Amino acid sequence: MKMWSGRFREPLDAEFESWQRSIVFDWRLLDEEIAASKAHASALFAAKILTKDETTKLRAALDAIGAEHASEAGKAQVRDHATAEDIHHFVELKLVEHMGPLGLKLHTGRSRNEQIATDLRLYVRAQINLVVEGLTKWARALVEQARAAGDSVMPSYTHMQRAEPVLVAHWLLAYVEMILRDAERLRDCATRLNFCPLGSGAVAGATLALDRTIAAKELGFASPTGNSIDATSDRDFILEYLQALTFVGLHLSRFAEEVTLFATAEFGFVTLPEPFSTGSSAMPQKKNPDLTELIRSKVGRIHGAAEAVTLQLKGLPLAYNKDLQETQEPAFSVDFVPRMLALVARFTAALEFNRERMSEAAQSGYLNAMAAATYLVHKGVPFRTAHEKVGHAVRFAMEKGVELGALTLDELRQFGAEFEEDFFDAVTLTATLDCHNVTGGTARERVHQALAAAYERITGLGTYTSTQEVIHAGS
Repeated sequence: MKMWSGRFREPLDAEFESWQRSIVFDWRLLDEEIAASKAHASALFAAKILTKDETTKLRAALDAIGAEHASEAGKAQVRDHATAEDIHHFVELKLVEHMGPLGLKLHTGRSRNEQIATDLRLYVRAQINLVVEGLTKWARALVEQARAAGDSVMPSYTHMQRAEPVLVAHWLLAYVEMILRDAERLRDCATRLNFCPLGSGAVAGATLALDRTIAAKELGFASPTGNSIDATSDRDFILEYLQALTFVGLHLSRFAEEVTLFATAEFGFVTLPEPFSTGSSAMPQKKNPDLTELIRSKVGRIHGAAEAVTLQLKGLPLAYNKDLQETQEPAFSVDFVPRMLALVARFTAALEFNRERMSEAAQSGYLNAMAAATYLVHKGVPFRTAHEKVGHAVRFAMEKGVELGALTLDELRQFGAEFEEDFFDAVTLTATLDCHNVTGGTARERVHQALAAAYERITGLGTYTSTQEVIHAGS
């Protein structure tokens, strides 16, 4: 029997009935549905709708349903259930199987509109936890590699052309900064979604005098939602989550792109770990960067999910509309992100850097030209003039086939009388690094400080209570 069939005389068109069922994807919300149903039972008990004995039996039956379908085979039984319309209907049917008419009593005072809104908030909150945990692991791997790199140097790039020498650690810590922003965005999303829709009814609020703080507290929410219309129709949190994940995907993709390039023979900066690489079925010599290539491509799927939800929400009138069902699959479609982060963390930890090759690249191609111009600035030359003088010196060195530091003092003085013997100390590799002695710069002392701070900042990454922890605490 349908949960809404009393008003209808004709059965659903069989094909339409099959087509509109959401159990084929919202089966993933079984744990969340059970946790929310137990919390609703607590609220019904406080409102004297359920007796203590009924509440105990219902909560025990809900736990039994969860345990019965915890395995992969059990989850398949939920997904492939012959008659359940959605996850809410499935749990109600199973309750009736377990305890007869008492199973029908749990739906008193609530609507599927508020149920799905609650389940999805619990699901997204738990997924945010997993993603932040994955980001933390990746950040730790980057920091450990930065620590191991010590004062090793590499070229930095602008326009994909060598720019200035930087510490390898400085490059690695750039990605840590991105990760910290990603985690902050996700935490912000978790904070905004952490309000409980239970008690909102179908649209206007529950018709019973429920204490909404009971369910909110049991489920680990900050408080009940403030408006029943908004609560049942809000999917901003899904869109915000997907948008935040898009940033995660972008940063993973940028890292993957750089590593893919740096692993080529043309760069030769890194050696790909064999456990994360594949070969060619045709060319025996090949070692292909499949992991980084796949990571680079995943941002398209994440961004596509965010775009899909944007278009689904656009123009929807308040409050609940069946269109909102279509926001679920995009949310579920990105559940690969925590696993991907775990892989990239292990991959990052296994990377080997060709420090000699990177150092050679950092000391060729006039990457100390900015330091040379700065030297002239300290001699009182206006920067634009210094830039011009050093540019002429670079051109002369290029024609001669040597680096700036290999020019003689007499050769340098044809471009400016300000060049003195101390110029050569000012354009060494260490001097070129250390002249960037500002907060966030690549001077060795600054990078050592940033590395120490990174350990503390990563330790500060926090998570909200997971749905499984909520279920355990509420049992």
